[in-house]
Amino acid sequence: MTFPALLPTPRLAAKTPSSPRPIRQSLGFTLVEVLVAIMVLSFGMLGLVGMQAFALQSNREARLQAQAAMLARELAEMMRGNKEVGVKTATADNPYLVSLSSGSMVPATPSYCLSVGNAATGCTSATDIANAEMTDWLARVDNTLPGARVVICFDSAPYDSNGIPRWACPPAGTNSNEIAVIKIGWTRNSTDRSKIGSDLLEQASSSTSVPYIIFPVTSGNASSI
Repeated sequence: MTFPALLPTPRLAAKTPSSPRPIRQSLGFTLVEVLVAIMVLSFGMLGLVGMQAFALQSNREARLQAQAAMLARELAEMMRGNKEVGVKTATADNPYLVSLSSGSMVPATPSYCLSVGNAATGCTSATDIANAEMTDWLARVDNTLPGARVVICFDSAPYDSNGIPRWACPPAGTNSNEIAVIKIGWTRNSTDRSKIGSDLLEQASSSTSVPYIIFPVTSGNASSI
């Protein structure tokens, strides 16, 4: 009787001790990184607020500019409709010719003959009509434009040699080509970012200010230049 040959018993490989695994550093943000992120976000928010403030200021100035142009156009139409008075170059004979600032927006001879309450008497002359129109118009200018200033005169050169509008008017009658010009200004924020305090506002009453609306009253012309 034969027996099968015994197979050799496999030898178990000796286990070698495993090397220690490296300690993995925990992931996350440090306090410094968080502070830097907060600072960057803060600067971004400040820039956004500044842009929003500038946009609001620009919208306000655009609105005032449009309202001033509309008021000038209304007065020009009134002067054209009352040519008997509107063409006179002497201030004493023409109530439309004024030089007034906020706080004193009243013509030399206020009149309310065009109001409903005075319908019984009404206006008796073209000069009365001019006074009444100016009384109402100046009141609306004062209520619409902050720190308003109005100069209406006959001026053939409302701009200086550099093309900058000016308040000054030449003496009446010095130039036969002069036309009536409506000049309007108001208090607004300065565009110079370096100015601070009270200098942030450009006062229309300042000697260095310039009119923001120059509206020539020419025959059949309904647009400002």
